[in-house]
Amino acid sequence: MRLKLIKQGTTYDFFSRWKIWLGISALLVILGFVSFAIQGLNFGIDFRGGTTIRTESTQAVDIGVYRDAMTPLELGDISITEVFDPTFDDDQNVAMVRIQAQDGQEAVTPETILAVEAALQASVPDIKFVSVESVGPKVSGELIQTAALAVILAIAAVLIYIWLRFEWQFALGAVAALVHDVILTIGVFSELQIKFDLAIIAALLTIVGYSLNDTVVVFDRVRENLRKYKKRPLNEVLNISINETLSRTLMTSVTTLLALISLYVLGGDVIRGFVFAMIWGVIVGTYSSVFVASTILLWLGVKRNWDKPDANAGNQYANIDA
Repeated sequence: MRLKLIKQGTTYDFFSRWKIWLGISALLVILGFVSFAIQGLNFGIDFRGGTTIRTESTQAVDIGVYRDAMTPLELGDISITEVFDPTFDDDQNVAMVRIQAQDGQEAVTPETILAVEAALQASVPDIKFVSVESVGPKVSGELIQTAALAVILAIAAVLIYIWLRFEWQFALGAVAALVHDVILTIGVFSELQIKFDLAIIAALLTIVGYSLNDTVVVFDRVRENLRKYKKRPLNEVLNISINETLSRTLMTSVTTLLALISLYVLGGDVIRGFVFAMIWGVIVGTYSSVFVASTILLWLGVKRNWDKPDANAGNQYANIDA
């Protein structure tokens, strides 16, 4: 007996409360903007410039002891966080010491790094310095601009691609869903103050691709059904199309989430931010493909006279039972 997430021949009505779904999405987007405006992002060393020192010791990490040891150095704002990971040994205590680049300097000098290590060694004799990473403020500023440009260009390319493949209404619906996903991801990182670095930019671009893939599958079936059900209202055609592809959509999302959750639990703290962004992105990407992109398409309307037949319409994997 096969496990099915969705029964065959489902007839869920996804548009009976479409105003509520758009309202929820609009509220979440506004909250994301507000959080970003008030708190901003917790930029990692890639974007802020400075030095990150990763330490390990058999003694439990006492942030107060670490801070007291470094206070006489007068290095300004210092961030000390303990790193937790289920893969660590019982006597493996890891901390991240972040030091911002000093005024007039491209990065923390080697002498300052040695002074920090000596101060910490005096307070925690068995401490080990696993890695030291430095990024200058000029480089970090360029990285922020390049990262933002990469996301904007990706969304613009999607707009052009969907416009050429379908119609402008489909393009606006797809782009609205992508912008929705990106803003909500940035918003949750701002609200939870999770470190935002270059790995998260990679996650955002991956989320754009994942969400687009879901949306194109639905839109491809919509285009096919617009030819098939020429006299049915658009909301009925959209409902039929989403129900026909729902099994495939959920199966793809669930299997992807299983892999990502495994990585989040077992992959270690180095990739945890990236994996969290991907998990969140898969969830909101699946939601937006159904409740944002399709609802925008319903609101804008679409032409019904698809005169030219398309032998490639539809998706051969859309009806896979989940």
